[in-house]
Amino acid sequence: MEHIRHFYLKHYLCGLNLKYTILSVLKKLAGETVIYGLPSIVGRFLNWWLTPLYTWIFVPAEFGILSNILAYVAFFQVILTYGMETSYFRYASRSENPEKVFSTSMVSIGVTSVVFMIVIGLFSKNITGWIGYEGHQNYIVWMGMTVAFDALCSIPFAKLRLQSKAMKFSVFKLINISLSIVLNVFWIYLCPKILASNPDSIVHYLYDDKIGIGYAFISYFVASFVTFLMFIPDYKIKKGDFEFKILRQLLKYGWPILIIGIAGMVNLNIDKILLPKFTKIDPIGALGIYSASSKLAILMALFIQAFRFSFEPFLFSHYKNEDSKRVYAVIMKYFVILGLIIFLGVIFYMDIFKYFIGSTKMGYHEGIKVVPWLLLGNLLLGVFYTQSLWYKLTDQTYFGARFAIFGAIITIILNVTLIPHFGYMACGYAFFIASLLMTFISYVVGQKYFPIKYDLKRIGAYFLVSISLYITAKYIVFGNIIVRNFFHTFLFFLFFFFIWYKEKSDLKSLLKFK
Repeated sequence: MEHIRHFYLKHYLCGLNLKYTILSVLKKLAGETVIYGLPSIVGRFLNWWLTPLYTWIFVPAEFGILSNILAYVAFFQVILTYGMETSYFRYASRSENPEKVFSTSMVSIGVTSVVFMIVIGLFSKNITGWIGYEGHQNYIVWMGMTVAFDALCSIPFAKLRLQSKAMKFSVFKLINISLSIVLNVFWIYLCPKILASNPDSIVHYLYDDKIGIGYAFISYFVASFVTFLMFIPDYKIKKGDFEFKILRQLLKYGWPILIIGIAGMVNLNIDKILLPKFTKIDPIGALGIYSASSKLAILMALFIQAFRFSFEPFLFSHYKNEDSKRVYAVIMKYFVILGLIIFLGVIFYMDIFKYFIGSTKMGYHEGIKVVPWLLLGNLLLGVFYTQSLWYKLTDQTYFGARFAIFGAIITIILNVTLIPHFGYMACGYAFFIASLLMTFISYVVGQKYFPIKYDLKRIGAYFLVSISLYITAKYIVFGNIIVRNFFHTFLFFLFFFFIWYKEKSDLKSLLKFK
């Protein structure tokens, strides 16, 4: 009996130590998420406030133009960095001479960015004709320059993360975002107000009402250029630090990341390019309504972005630990829980959130019915990113490229097929289905090469309960807004109680653990 007691005590203590190790790692990950995700969270949250600025001032068709061009910009931001950020992060963290990796990366990005700016300058008129905005080639020039300067800042930002210079990273990010917001507010809101009350104001020399939504593009360009200037002291490249051998390694590792990035942009932004091309009635106006509604899914996107900022370096630094797979499984479970909380929070309080996208008179509110599909699609995409750790750890990034290409093909096919019949709702359906299929296939293949015992039963239960609560709120509708919000709050707390019931032991330990 004594032997048996010692045996169970030993295993209990081992389990307890493992539990506290996992809790410690989770707290570290949470801390890194706050440090590196905070500027993105705060910045994109502040940037979110530009949506009411645009949608309360500009009609859907004008906002649609901005959304359409920014969708193209998103693709070129990926193309101009061509996976170099992740490649730099990987090789610089393992290299005996990380400065050579930095210099090689910067020279490569610098050459391609300059070539891109030259091409944009020479062919801006042709480009505007191709995308259907004749007479607005200045939009293309401004955004082309913005993309190029953003690319030039990408490696310095990655270097700050690698060196754990969180403060400088955060300050530079916030300056970039804050400046673009301030300039947007100044040109789009303040200048017309000032000139309306005082036509002879000096502001007259800084503002031209014919530019209109174009001031958004100018604001983004100025902010990007200022960020580039702030990094000038960090662009020191010593003679001889550039090596073609290192460049080949970076490009070899990075090209699948580029493919994944482009395919990812297809999943996230191709709808804003295809929607006006396949919608027969007021195509740009429909795009404006859809784009404004998609901004209501921003909290989910913010959460995923902040998590990814910290998860990638965390991933590479902990994969050799014996309990790493169990840690990854626990992280996935809590990632899903937090994502579902965001999903329900936005859905239950849509009566409040909808006023961030203009007044009912402007016509934007009719698009909020697509928001649940976008929220769930974003959450599933976040699950895909989180469990994609297996092909990064095993240096099989080509799998990620295959999954992303598959998702992109599904997205394009569904959008082209469904948009003529369902309008912008088709974009939500396509995004959700593509994200679901990508996540499922990545999980199935990943279990073969890097098996992790995710708690699928509990994760599935959380999804089922949250969807059930959403359906309940959708079909039990109270006319009085106060009563309706009380009912939604009651449903929201039911979900929290369910989580507490299932996770009470671990949550108590996590909250009390030091």
